[in-house]
Amino acid sequence: MSTAIDPAEVTLLVIAKEPIPGKAKTRLSPAVGAVGAARLAEAALADTLAAVAAAAAVRGSRMLLVLDGSPGAWLPSGFEVVPQRSGGLGERLAGAFEDAGGPALLVGMDTPQLSAKTVRSASEQLSEPGVDAVLGLAEDGGWWALGLRTPDARAFDGVPMSKSDTGAVQIQALDALGLSTRRLGRMVDVDTIEDAIAVAASIPNSRFARTLREVSAAEAG
Repeated sequence: MSTAIDPAEVTLLVIAKEPIPGKAKTRLSPAVGAVGAARLAEAALADTLAAVAAAAAVRGSRMLLVLDGSPGAWLPSGFEVVPQRSGGLGERLAGAFEDAGGPALLVGMDTPQLSAKTVRSASEQLSEPGVDAVLGLAEDGGWWALGLRTPDARAFDGVPMSKSDTGAVQIQALDALGLSTRRLGRMVDVDTIEDAIAVAASIPNSRFARTLREVSAAEAG
């Protein structure tokens, strides 16, 4: 059984793709165009990184951005940046935890509504005695956060990525390793324009919400 650890020992990981038109958030392109979709991706990433940085500042936690592409002006100070590994998403996720080299909490760039409080709470729960992993499921069937006490590539073996059953199979994979997993709250991933509208409405003063208003107005002409 896992013993308690200092939450400051938990590396905060963000796995992300450089927000380039035509490559980022392409499912939003029909509604706001390729450039608008990339702007929304950048805003979502910036809001996510800000939340993680605010959470890390409380205890001086290490922050690691595992990036497909190159960093831009959207990257705040304090993050280490490492390239994503090659292979499928499961292999890249396993590589991210390996790069952390110890207890780590990973989030993506699809939940700009993420708050520093939520990140801090998740890392604290991962640090509690008897907890080997934490998992936050997404409303679309995937997951928005995963924390592991110890990096283990087997956690992603056989898990289909970006599918409606990703979260359910991920739970099975963690259970098969004998890990005691704490469930986090559910969140909405921004995949479609309907998701974007719903998330923006929940955080109206965020960069993401402002950007959605701007790109929607531009698209409307």
